[in-house]
Amino acid sequence: MSTPGGETTSVVIVGAGPAGLTLANLLQSEGVGCVLLEAESREFIEALPRAGFLEEWAVRALERRGLAGPGLLGAEAQGDCEFRLDGTRHVFRYGALSGQRHIVYPQQFLVTDLVRAFADEAGGDVRFGARDVAVHGIRTSRPSVSYTDPETGQQRTVSCDFVAGCDGARGSSRTAIPDGGIEVFRHNLGVGWLALLAEAPPSAERVVFGLHPQGFAAHMARGPQVTRYYLECPPGDSPDNWPHERVWSELRTRLGARDAEPLNEGDVIERRVLDMHNYVVEPMTYGRLHLAGDAAHLVAPVAAKGMNLALNDALLLADAFRAYYREGDESGLEGYSDACLRRVWQYQDFNRWVSEIVHGPSSGDPFRAGVAAARLRRMTRSEKAGRAVAGLYIGSDADH
Repeated sequence: MSTPGGETTSVVIVGAGPAGLTLANLLQSEGVGCVLLEAESREFIEALPRAGFLEEWAVRALERRGLAGPGLLGAEAQGDCEFRLDGTRHVFRYGALSGQRHIVYPQQFLVTDLVRAFADEAGGDVRFGARDVAVHGIRTSRPSVSYTDPETGQQRTVSCDFVAGCDGARGSSRTAIPDGGIEVFRHNLGVGWLALLAEAPPSAERVVFGLHPQGFAAHMARGPQVTRYYLECPPGDSPDNWPHERVWSELRTRLGARDAEPLNEGDVIERRVLDMHNYVVEPMTYGRLHLAGDAAHLVAPVAAKGMNLALNDALLLADAFRAYYREGDESGLEGYSDACLRRVWQYQDFNRWVSEIVHGPSSGDPFRAGVAAARLRRMTRSEKAGRAVAGLYIGSDADH
């Protein structure tokens, strides 16, 4: 609908990642008007490799809401992972202990599914390539979002009831909040991870974590012919310091264990260094702006939590908007931040706990290395301890 000042809708969603797309689909299904703005092209977001593990509760939540397509419902499920330390293999059977599993489904596949559902099947209003996005008036009853139309080069403005900021830490949503409006709590793990994508079949049937004095390493399947690997490295390291031979030499060393199959090697098609840090924004709401996903929190990819938290935000925010527009009930929106942050802080706590296990052996501190080994033995050998860890690892025990 048009107004003299531009267009108007109920909710403007900024950012077409898992949180923004899930929210857009759910609002569309409820008949709540929304416009979704995304700075990148559709082709870019559908090809961008990111996280790959969905917790089963998240998949079932998407399924109940009609957002789990055949690819997701037919994706591989994993219920155990393996830690390798001092040449010994320790298998953690969290699926049997918790009753839930991880679903292996790379983020770009989920994004592709959600874009198709919203734009192609439901006729949703998504605008790719939106530049110079700016959020205005979030303390007023009628905020707005402006952007530059990529086709005409003209500035357009959409006024709305609410803005959902799903555009990450550097996006326009967070920058619209004035100083003092929120607090950002940060924690730096003090290490970097070299993220690698290899054109090579997986070398194990499960996720493998290598705990080694030279540094942490990980192996994660991303399909029948593609494997994600991680190598601990100094913060700020350059991918150029990791040529092909060095990458595979370090992976063989750090993931080595007795009776383990040799690695399937192949071309490395992606190298990027992640500085491992976490942050939490409190509150996740300011005025008529509600933050979700990486705009509100970041969890370093130690325990595969980031995409799951983004979906949790979107589900809670969609429920809150539905109550507001159906019944005039504002309690969900007023309680949105607190409801999200309960799971956010549980995941942050668990992420830091696991980080001490995987980074302890390479810390150079014999005390931390000893604690890491003790934690690993306890979670893999004690059913009682393992069950508690499994519930947190799979996210089934995170709302306390």
